[in-house]
Amino acid sequence: MITPPMVHIIDDDEAVLRSLALLLRSHGHATRSYASGEQFLAGLASAEPGCAVVDVRMPGIDGITLLRRLGAMNAGLPVVVVTGHADVALAVQAMKEGAVDFVEKPYTEESMLGAVETAIARARDARQSRAAIEQAAARVAVLTPREREVLGRLVEGLPNKVIALDLGISPRTVEIHRANVMEKLACRNLAEVIRLAATAGISPG
Repeated sequence: MITPPMVHIIDDDEAVLRSLALLLRSHGHATRSYASGEQFLAGLASAEPGCAVVDVRMPGIDGITLLRRLGAMNAGLPVVVVTGHADVALAVQAMKEGAVDFVEKPYTEESMLGAVETAIARARDARQSRAAIEQAAARVAVLTPREREVLGRLVEGLPNKVIALDLGISPRTVEIHRANVMEKLACRNLAEVIRLAATAGISPG
């Protein structure tokens, strides 16, 4: 069973926490509330994947500082920043620090829900991307060291004869290794091999 994404709400105003959690839950979102940036960071290691809605003005760790901390930690958590109407400069700064969207107070239900949906979609895309990278890396991991060498040169666009000369083996042996690479990676053609290798982090050169 797939765990639904969690919307982490960080705001020092208890009334805001309650009302925003109620709004999001009424539209099918799971939520967890935090009274400060410090509280959220303290539990980040065990926090459910999803997104965060962060008030930009909080005592202690404010929204901008929290964004910077999350970025430095490579947390991979999309953030929606909530700003006051006079905080345009802060909203711009938040976007530069990696926020996926910002919502101005007083916000409408539609604007908040839209921003949260955007953040959740970003989180979903990131999870799918990570899964694709892990799957590609697992497929490449079954190759022998020599097959990996051949794969690396295929990604560079080298023909069999050049690969053979480079590795000190016969062109026929390169053909065999190439066929093994195609079979083990379950690729039908060289284009698929190159795409999978790129996903696994193997790039030309």
